[in-house]
Amino acid sequence: MWAKVIRMTFKRLLAAMTPGSAGFGGQAKSRTWAGAAVFTALVAAATSLFAVNLPLGYFNVGEIMVYTSALLMGPYVGAFAGGVGSMLSDLSLGYPQYAPGTLVIKGIEGFIVGYLSTRAFPKVSTLGWRLISVVAGLAFAAILGYTGTMFLSGVFPIQLGGAWYIPSLNVTLTVPAYFWIGLAAVALAATVAASVLVEDRVGWLVLSVLIGGFEMVSGYFLYETFVLQLGSYPPTEVPFNVAQALVGLIVAVPLVRSARRLAGNRQEGMARLPSAGAGQS
Repeated sequence: MWAKVIRMTFKRLLAAMTPGSAGFGGQAKSRTWAGAAVFTALVAAATSLFAVNLPLGYFNVGEIMVYTSALLMGPYVGAFAGGVGSMLSDLSLGYPQYAPGTLVIKGIEGFIVGYLSTRAFPKVSTLGWRLISVVAGLAFAAILGYTGTMFLSGVFPIQLGGAWYIPSLNVTLTVPAYFWIGLAAVALAATVAASVLVEDRVGWLVLSVLIGGFEMVSGYFLYETFVLQLGSYPPTEVPFNVAQALVGLIVAVPLVRSARRLAGNRQEGMARLPSAGAGQS
């Protein structure tokens, strides 16, 4: 069942990304609305179905779909899907006090990532983009390694499901410190290698996501401190929010690259098809 749902979702997503797609009438406005609807659902699902409960909130992987929607569909779909999808998750999981802040914070986060990632910067050379990738990779690796080894190493209870009448599955995950050191090294190497071998602008995508993630972490800290007035709790949640952003970055950037390649192949395949009247006199 879930495999069928996932396949249908990505078919609709690829149709929404393909110019001239018959599925949505070939209209840019229709593709935008379709993308917003699909990604809002994906953000809500990713946020709700994988959760690690914290004393006053929860860690989730919703940032994966917030960043994916922004990188694929631009700032407006990213803002709508990020804000509305995440807010719906807060409401469905029993955290209504976070819903207003989430709507604004995640909406701004999606907009920032979508806006920055689509900037052209035509004067930046290939060497310039690769230097940006090195800087972005170093920043990414440093934040990931420090946050992981200092705050996210140890034994953690994880709850899968539990929302929308889906049975929950509770598991215990043990994460050693050296895991984060190795992951940081891989992140640095992958960012630099991708910039050289795949796409010059990979580093800029990474920086765009890091800036959006910084807004999310700062936004929740301010919201919990001044609006919810949670006292000494907000600083303790910062590492988990940083981890959410980093997990989103690790998955979203290669996922977006793969989705764009699939959409390009689909468009090329459609272009090779003969027209309706081809071969007729």
